Amino acid sequence: MLLRHIPFLRSVAWHSVTAFGGPQAHLGLMLRRFVRNRPYVSETELMEYNSFCQLLPGASSTQTLTLIGYKRGGVPLAVLTLLIWILPASVLMGGLTFLIDRGRGLEHSAFEYVAPMAAGFLGYAALQLFPLAVKNTITWIIFFISAIICFWFFGSPWMIPVLMVAGGIATNFSNKRIPQQSDKPKTIRWWNFWLFGILFLLAGFFSEVARKQEWPERKPINLFENTYRMGSLVFGGGQVLLPLMYEQWSVRPGRVQENNPGAIRIDQKDMLVGMGMVRAVPGPVFSIGAFTGGMALRSEGVFWQLLGCIIGMVAIFLPSALLVLFFYPIWHNLKKYAVIYRSVEGINAVVMGVLAGSLFFILMDVVGTPTSIQLYPLLVFLATVGLLQFTNIPAPLLVGACLALGYFL
Repeated sequence: MLLRHIPFLRSVAWHSVTAFGGPQAHLGLMLRRFVRNRPYVSETELMEYNSFCQLLPGASSTQTLTLIGYKRGGVPLAVLTLLIWILPASVLMGGLTFLIDRGRGLEHSAFEYVAPMAAGFLGYAALQLFPLAVKNTITWIIFFISAIICFWFFGSPWMIPVLMVAGGIATNFSNKRIPQQSDKPKTIRWWNFWLFGILFLLAGFFSEVARKQEWPERKPINLFENTYRMGSLVFGGGQVLLPLMYEQWSVRPGRVQENNPGAIRIDQKDMLVGMGMVRAVPGPVFSIGAFTGGMALRSEGVFWQLLGCIIGMVAIFLPSALLVLFFYPIWHNLKKYAVIYRSVEGINAVVMGVLAGSLFFILMDVVGTPTSIQLYPLLVFLATVGLLQFTNIPAPLLVGACLALGYFL
């Protein structure tokens, strides 16, 4: 029965190799390709899917496209849609780990200005998201507190979850902005959520057992747990995922100084290169999971490096797929709960604060402190933000220009 969906899957394949620019640009392309060019869904349905996905952690553009497949052909077509969408970008980002691994000289020449460019993309994302997340007094307060805490405690494992819980609670103290509807929602059957939760708990359990019992091949287990956890908890899309990965695998290991051979460690410069290069490939920003997976296991040999790319890709996208497919059937009931929208308002303000605090911390690594600023990286950062903010220059051209700048200078 999937044969009749081949034209739709062909459109998804073309979308996967031409969709540059991140989730905001992806939504515009989906509107053109799946609504106007070929009416696979209506404009109202597409915007409802996108609004629903904004309430969930994970990759919002990936979840929206998966829902289009789900609407047309159920779970089988949704899974095919997901695979076709994520594979091109994941293959490219996974392949980059082998290029860095075997061309260390290239890393210190052509990739020289990719790191400040990556910081520039984060700066641009902060400018774009700020007016959407910080709108009133309580969200301003949450934003400032979150930004300060994130900057000073960057690398602490408790920081992000505690801030998100606190932000969600803070915006529920008032019901004036978002009142509860008069029609009471019906009872929700939460049994659809079981697979997502069981995987989350099992991954954490086996990761901890592997660490305590010192399993010799525990790195892949830890990689799956770390990546699945981030894919399960990150609100705000790839713009927030990137600094979280940087904090988890590049900053925190250096601060903790733990003697744990199974811990995931990625060199800060390598991580920043991946954060920049993911902007040059079409498809979801979450495809950086294939890059971080390969970098995490590259010291174990080619086989394990390839396995790491696969583990990273699966673990980062699996929570998004499970959440969207299991939650959408109860969406029309769940959206009647005003507490959900109030919590999301606080969580979005926290996300903005975390993004701002992370950006300042990353800039210290890339550009330097106020007493020791590196001029060229600073200019690249400012130029990236300015070009993205005030021009329509495609992201791949910016990446290519930075690669050429590093190679020839």
